[in-house]
Amino acid sequence: MADVHTATEIASQPDCWHRAATAAPGFAGILPRPGERVAVIGCGTSWFMAQSYAALREVAGQGETDAFAASETPTRPYDRLLALTRSGTTTEVLEVLDHVRGTIPTVAITADPSTPVMDLADEVAVLDYADESSVVQTRFATTQLVLLRASLGEDLTPAIEDARTALTEPLPVRDAEQITFLGRHWTVGLAHEAALKMREASGAWTESYPAMEYRHGPISITGPGRVAWMFGEPPAGLPDQVAAVGGTMVTTTLDPLADLIRVQRLAVEYARARGLDPDTPRNLTRSVILDADT
Repeated sequence: MADVHTATEIASQPDCWHRAATAAPGFAGILPRPGERVAVIGCGTSWFMAQSYAALREVAGQGETDAFAASETPTRPYDRLLALTRSGTTTEVLEVLDHVRGTIPTVAITADPSTPVMDLADEVAVLDYADESSVVQTRFATTQLVLLRASLGEDLTPAIEDARTALTEPLPVRDAEQITFLGRHWTVGLAHEAALKMREASGAWTESYPAMEYRHGPISITGPGRVAWMFGEPPAGLPDQVAAVGGTMVTTTLDPLADLIRVQRLAVEYARARGLDPDTPRNLTRSVILDADT
């Protein structure tokens, strides 16, 4: 049956989040310490989770934190490098870890303890219970962000309850022609991930921006049948501006990470409607491994 893995993995997120939040104190010795200057790297979905964590860590007063696509990691000095990689095999992430080996402490969060990242990173947090059979990432990405949020001292109990709600409540849209996902501060990364998830799973036309940047051009595509989906509280006046041009704005009081679950569900619905299987999306593989000889 199509999308059996993706749908099951989406539904398992509240339990995965609870396990990660409970386990967070046990990882305190390897995750970034307060006051450290930290670089967080990843590819695709992991890069967007890195963006969210970096923003949260700085707001929490834990220290300067930068997020980079692994392929664009700069050579400037950091106190610690955190690599996010579900597969533990992604070429660009492994290359960065190899390049900085012995120069700064490195830690990775991964789902698979039998992959090369185990040897290249100084320390590794393994979330194997959140690993996925589907190519499209859902529960691993959100579970690692829950772990990181909990490591900053946040109580994730309300977010976990919101995740259960997000799995059962009716979806706010079903047949939009186009969706633009918006975020502010730490939820900008979630907006980018939401847009990616819709594109990966169903080939939908989606875009993503910081909420205030949406008014500086992208709102020009908004109109009837098109949606602006906000993660978190929208800027004052923006819902009225979207309505004024005929668009629909989606907001919620759910924790923004729980709101991402609603988008994951929507992506599966769109894929089904188009006869696509998000377990094996077009042109994608579970891990991007580059062959230097090709």
